[in-house]
Amino acid sequence: MRVIKLLAIICLCALCSCSIGDYFEPLVPPYDKELSASYRQTKLKESNSADVLTTIHKPEYEMLSQSKSVIASIGQKKKGHKIWCNIVAFDENELTAKRKCFFLVDEKAKNLLIWPGRRLIFDSEMVLETEVLDEPYANENARRIAILRRVLENIRGDVDEVATDNKMIGVCGMLINQTLETVLQKLDESPVLASKLSDADGFGFDHITLGKGNITMSVTDDIVNVKVRLGSLVWKFEDPFVLEE
Repeated sequence: MRVIKLLAIICLCALCSCSIGDYFEPLVPPYDKELSASYRQTKLKESNSADVLTTIHKPEYEMLSQSKSVIASIGQKKKGHKIWCNIVAFDENELTAKRKCFFLVDEKAKNLLIWPGRRLIFDSEMVLETEVLDEPYANENARRIAILRRVLENIRGDVDEVATDNKMIGVCGMLINQTLETVLQKLDESPVLASKLSDADGFGFDHITLGKGNITMSVTDDIVNVKVRLGSLVWKFEDPFVLEE
């Protein structure tokens, strides 16, 4: 029986294009729940740059990049097959956080029960600009699409501010852009689908490399919250960060 199980694992590893060692290596830090700690601890309209700097950067694992209004920390492991970053943008007048995002992509996730085990996480919260909220839209679906498009525009701007300092941040930005552009293209083709963005299971879409994905978006007062899960994390919106690699 043990021989059969071992053969099954070997076959699965071959199908996933992963080395067997990836599944038998001991877990090592940093773990997923550590990577997202800064994102969860940063409070929009409250946290200042000093608050964020104490949590966003783990010098033994990550590199820090800064501009006048954006702080970003990025790290990688599994020989570059796993990349993550935290980005926080600040209001230049109030000097408090107005946008934050956490991104993780893992091309060699340890998962012998689901194929493929690859996964992508993107979480973002941001304070929406007044003109976006006050714009007279044709209907609620048009409003949702416009808000999601503004989320992407703001993320692009934040990434551009720090990407010149670290090319890997630019890579993360491209993956985020590719994912949200895929969603927006589908919504442009059928705007009525935007009504599903607020569903508990989110709005389903197909990613060009990671397969099935889901996205949710909610707006409370002037703050929009966007969550994306791809690959083996589809539908796990509640707390995916408790999952260890």
